[in-house]
Amino acid sequence: MANPKPKKALKKSSSKMEAQSATTAPAIQTASAEPKTKGFFARKCDENENVITIFKSPKIWGALLGELIGTMLIMVFLLTIGVQPLYLIFATVGVYVAIVGLSGANLNPLITVGMMATRRMSAIRGVLYILAQVLGAWIGLIVVNAFRLGSGTAHELPMMSELEGETFWVVALIELVGAIIIAFAFARSLRYAKKSPLTFALTVTSAMTLAIIFGLIVSQNYFGLESAFIMNPAAALMYQILPTTANGIGELAGLAGLALTAYIIFPMIGGVIGFYLSDLAGHLSMGGYECDDYNYGDCEYHHHHH
Repeated sequence: MANPKPKKALKKSSSKMEAQSATTAPAIQTASAEPKTKGFFARKCDENENVITIFKSPKIWGALLGELIGTMLIMVFLLTIGVQPLYLIFATVGVYVAIVGLSGANLNPLITVGMMATRRMSAIRGVLYILAQVLGAWIGLIVVNAFRLGSGTAHELPMMSELEGETFWVVALIELVGAIIIAFAFARSLRYAKKSPLTFALTVTSAMTLAIIFGLIVSQNYFGLESAFIMNPAAALMYQILPTTANGIGELAGLAGLALTAYIIFPMIGGVIGFYLSDLAGHLSMGGYECDDYNYGDCEYHHHHH
């Protein structure tokens, strides 16, 4: 009489296990199949966000204000500190940590263009972000210039190098490579933006420092150029990159075209390339590095002892 009850319990437990496995098996299959079915160019932002719906939530205004204030602060730093890596990394970490919770802390049109190109951000949001960034950079210029004029000193605001011939290609390629470095690091660090803002900020600013050091070595040591790069199209517009004097309208238009191409177009192209390189690396790695992928050294030790 005592035997049938355990059998029933066993049947119940086994049936429960079968039911659980039946319910969990499809979830495991869909999870494993997701990376294969998900397209490389799939939309990663809200599909319903457009010109009409984006203003229905007040969150967009907080995001735009964050982009404006953050870019303004970075512009103030650039116009006063300059592209000095040691000072700039400390100055920008705090800005990124403060702004990332508001807007994601793009703070640079090359990042926003990369976000739009890889479908992480809707076109309307990207355009609004860029407008906020340009406006923020302009306000930063006004603030610094107001102090400069109020002081009565002859100190001039920094300007970018004049572009002609070989100088154009040096500056353009520095801007391109620097933008790729910054955009790649930004894309890879997006996973930390919410759960660890400090990690996100340190990753992005470290990449900025690497790009700046690269630009300084190439421009100054190899070509003897000063103030040859900025790697931020919104900030570049405030550095008086557009010429005001020339021998004719044709020459003026040509110089303006060179400046816009080197300081605006090339870094935006670099931003797109950096984001797509990040996506390609993530796609090929099938989710990323796992210690168990390598059966040697410390990985093997931890694998067997844990």
